Amino acid sequence: MTTDNNFSIRPAQPSDVAHIYGMIVELAVFEKLEHLVVATEAQLHDALFGPRPSCEALVGVEGEEVACFALFFHNFSTFLTRKGLYLEDLYVKQVHRGKGYGKQMLAALAQLALQRECGRFEWSVLDWNENAINFYQSVGAQILPDWRICRVDGEALGKLAAA
Repeated sequence: MTTDNNFSIRPAQPSDVAHIYGMIVELAVFEKLEHLVVATEAQLHDALFGPRPSCEALVGVEGEEVACFALFFHNFSTFLTRKGLYLEDLYVKQVHRGKGYGKQMLAALAQLALQRECGRFEWSVLDWNENAINFYQSVGAQILPDWRICRVDGEALGKLAAA
């Protein structure tokens, strides 16, 4: 999908489930929500690769190591009468932060949203996570005041996809 010297982005494979699950746990710890993680690797595998997948994932790989992941699914806008791409979680391992991988993952998802003719690309952000809020605004996302939902659409979606 995307390649930059030693970093590439590709669709997740069944062999990536353990890595993705580990990062989900790391994300929960960061958000101080680890007590809410009841998922298992087997459930995640079924959600991604079972007979009726409910989500998809991209992984960012540096060398041979899975450095980050983005888990997403399609939603639908009645106002647009078009599907959208909803990013459930994006996580970059601590040792890989500051290398632009998060932005590259968002750009890959924006490209996917355009390819699939989505009207929106949305996600949520915790209101206390100022670093994430500033980062998302820097790539063109609007922080919606009542919902804290990040949205990239129209010209901003095209710019992010081209990044």
